[in-house]
Order: sequence, then C-alpha cells, then structure tokens
Amino acid sequence: MKIVGVGCGPGMLTKEAIQAIASAALIYGSDRAIELAQPHIPPDCIVKTIDDFKALHTLPKEVVVLSTGDPMLAGLGYLDGEVVPGISSLQVAAARLRIPLAQIVPVVAHGTGHEQGMRDTIDALSHKKIVFLLADPKFDILELYKRLQLLGIPLKVVVCENLCYPDERITVGHIGAPPVPVCKLYSLVVGNF
Repeated sequence: MKIVGVGCGPGMLTKEAIQAIASAALIYGSDRAIELAQPHIPPDCIVKTIDDFKALHTLPKEVVVLSTGDPMLAGLGYLDGEVVPGISSLQVAAARLRIPLAQIVPVVAHGTGHEQGMRDTIDALSHKKIVFLLADPKFDILELYKRLQLLGIPLKVVVCENLCYPDERITVGHIGAPPVPVCKLYSLVVGNF
C-alpha cells in the first residue's frame, strides 16, 4: 500500500506523488483528494471514494490511498505502507506568514478531538509557542476564542482559508477581535509573531 499526500490544494503535488498516482491501478481517496489527483490518474485506473475509513487497513497491498495535505499531518499516515509526503496546509501557512516551521506547534482538532485540541492550543500558547490549528467544520472556534481571551496574553490570530485554491483568503486579527472563518476548509495560526 502507498499512502500518497496530494497536497492541500491545486498544484501542491510533488513529483514523487505524481509518479505514484500515474502508475496506480487502484486508487482510494476522499472526493477532494481524488479531485486534486485527477489530472495524473491513468484512464484505466480503478478509482474508489473512501466510504469507510476504518476498513482501509484491509485494502490490497497494491492500492494507492490518497491523503489530502500530508499523510503525517492529520492524514492517513497511520496506515501500514509506504508514505509519500505531500505539501501540507501547515507548510503553506508558514510560508505565507513567513514563520519558520521550527517555531510552530501543530495541533489537530478533528472529529472527537475538539476538546483535546482546545487544551493543546491553550497549553502551547501558555508556553509562548505559535500554534497551527487544523480543525474540522464542527470545531467551536468561538469557544476557543473565549478561552484564549481568558489567558490575558496579547495574541495574533490568523484564519487561513482554502489555501492554494483560487479563492484563498488569509485574515489577520488579534484575540480581542479575532477573525472568523467563512468556509469549511480553514486552519488557524495563533501566537506572538
């Protein structure tokens, strides 16, 4: 099995990822991952949308599984097999904001991990770190903002939406008047930078 990162948006596929996709006979991925990889999928390749993430470990060893962004950042890198890295939203956000990756603590708040994501964010910011928060659309960003205001720390807050897509939007604010995302595909960068 190959777990291939397709990047966080159009144009973010690496050469290695393109080669893995172009030589695949069987591909599984989310609708978004398939869309990002589509120009490189061979016409005779069987492509299936993932409908049960818990069953991915049962797929045949010759399958290519597409993971949006990088498989090792809230992706499918937990699966057994070769991981082909992708360009993540963390990398793109750091580049757009000119923050060295070594200064950033990534926090994932997906699915049932919302409360843990809030705690991890608060903990990192209490230790004067910069946080990159990758959340799903159900994450309660307003609750996070309330908790961060209680810290009494002056914080810059950046909402990064649809990174690498034509409608990419980066909104900068501060914890006293934080920006709120308007789309489902977003991440936050919070800290003193």
